[in-house]
Amino acid sequence: MTETEGENTKHRNGDAATDSWPRDDVFDDTYKEKDGPKPPRTIVWKNVILMSLLHIGSLYALLLIPSAASMTLAWSVLCFLVSALGVTAGAHRLWSHRSYKASLPLKIFLATANSMAFQNDIFEWARDHRVHHKYSETDADPHNALRGFFFAHIGWLLVRKHPDVIEKGRKLELSDLKADKVVMFQRKYYKLSVLLMCFFVPMFVPWYFWGETLWIAYFVPALLRYTMVLNATWLVNSAAHMWGNRPYDSKINPRENRWVTFSAIGEGFHNYHHTFPYDYATSEFGCSWSKHVPNVLVMEAFGVAERLNASGPGPTTGAWLTKLGCSNFRYIYRQRPSEYKKCI
Repeated sequence: MTETEGENTKHRNGDAATDSWPRDDVFDDTYKEKDGPKPPRTIVWKNVILMSLLHIGSLYALLLIPSAASMTLAWSVLCFLVSALGVTAGAHRLWSHRSYKASLPLKIFLATANSMAFQNDIFEWARDHRVHHKYSETDADPHNALRGFFFAHIGWLLVRKHPDVIEKGRKLELSDLKADKVVMFQRKYYKLSVLLMCFFVPMFVPWYFWGETLWIAYFVPALLRYTMVLNATWLVNSAAHMWGNRPYDSKINPRENRWVTFSAIGEGFHNYHHTFPYDYATSEFGCSWSKHVPNVLVMEAFGVAERLNASGPGPTTGAWLTKLGCSNFRYIYRQRPSEYKKCI
């Protein structure tokens, strides 16, 4: 963590950010990849078959959309947004980076939404994500984008993890996750919660309440919605690490990608996020692009979320960009694009 980052992380109430747990989501530049040949890739054929069937089923589901009721399509969108919140505001912002505090009811809701997303339980998701930040674009990164788009997008789930990913994951400080009863409860009953929230509830509601056929109810709001959430999340690992500009730190691989921001409801400003991983907004543009931000702000207003960590736009961003000769990134980006290039 740079001196600027350490000095300027603030809560929205103005107090300096404090956390009783050590941070393991900041890049570790002391890690060195091992010399010699890389270990052979071991394909996990079960995952290959399941992912293939999932995407074939989703392609078929596209053909069913014209036959689906308008309420079913609306329900599918709602399930997509709830699933995405379980990942963005839940596993990512709350549990991986501890960028805000949540009450018990909010934790339960986000854990339930996370089960609807079905992307591994919160404990495993947060552990792998912290490893990703600490060892980004190295052999210890679970979805190292330097191994290509396909690997970073879905390929990393189709092969055994690199030994360094496993080794470094075991050495992380995960006491905060182990001490969280909601996280450990979800982990214990994860398979049951996935069957219920990812598949049964999305299918049952349209069938029971407005008479949708079970066939369409399964393929559209359940299977197709699930596949779209998966790919929206994977684009953050792949596209947002390969295409876009790097205004906050040109020496790292993550990029600012607005197409990914749109599909992943605010997670595409990835150069910012890897520079300031503890910022709850994941972007200096706030509600205008990060769609989970207004939800977190509403949660704060109702008293179920608090101590929102923020690093910009403000003292952190301004001070950091001043070192690059860019006194105000927001102004340069929006009003003087010709001078924006010197911030890249």
